[in-house]
Amino acid sequence: MPPRVVSLVPSLTEAVAVSVPGALVGATDWCSHPADLGVARVGGTKNPKLERVLALGPDLVVANEEENRAPDLDALREAGVEVLVTVVRDLPQAFRELARVLHACGAASRPRWLDEAERAWSDLPRPERRTTAVVPVWRRPWMVLGRDTFAGDVLARLGVDHLYTNHPDRYPRVPVEELRAAAPDVVVLPDEPYRFTADDGPEAFPGLPCALVSGRHLTWYGPSLAEAPRVLGEALRAALR
Repeated sequence: MPPRVVSLVPSLTEAVAVSVPGALVGATDWCSHPADLGVARVGGTKNPKLERVLALGPDLVVANEEENRAPDLDALREAGVEVLVTVVRDLPQAFRELARVLHACGAASRPRWLDEAERAWSDLPRPERRTTAVVPVWRRPWMVLGRDTFAGDVLARLGVDHLYTNHPDRYPRVPVEELRAAAPDVVVLPDEPYRFTADDGPEAFPGLPCALVSGRHLTWYGPSLAEAPRVLGEALRAALR
């Protein structure tokens, strides 16, 4: 029998659900994949209902150092629950952490999708040219990708260098006037954590190409990694035509 697992990270939820059927007993309200998850919901990533988590009797809670708050994880440990905390700042680290999580969750072997994802990224053609970008992740106030982020590494491997990669903050607040003045080749607008849409985001950057991209493919480390190079590449190419 696999351990009883509660996931506090949407991408890890998807990875566990498709790789170790029956292991997952709880997930956050933001865990949207797979669509037919069918497990108990335990609140948000930043504000999980700890009493709900404990009531599920988990053997293991999987979490992430960026998405979840240390006090919540400490409280679960104090209650006697094993907590596995992932750290994911780039693709190689994502693949290592996914293998570690799935092993801890009782996977009998390495899942095929993980091999497919690694191949998809290792087989990428060399970009013909580098592209500059700003990548807002929030509005009111405007926040963008800064240093040392998984999404930034994903984009860099696709030939896109975001202009705040050397900023001292990982998600700096930058006035939109400054973002426009930076004159990037493209503005990358994901649909999460802020849900940028065709009517909410591009209008703030008149005259600049905007690529509306799937946040799941840009920021999730899980089964979506296998198709992320193609999906993101198509969105970026369409914006830059």
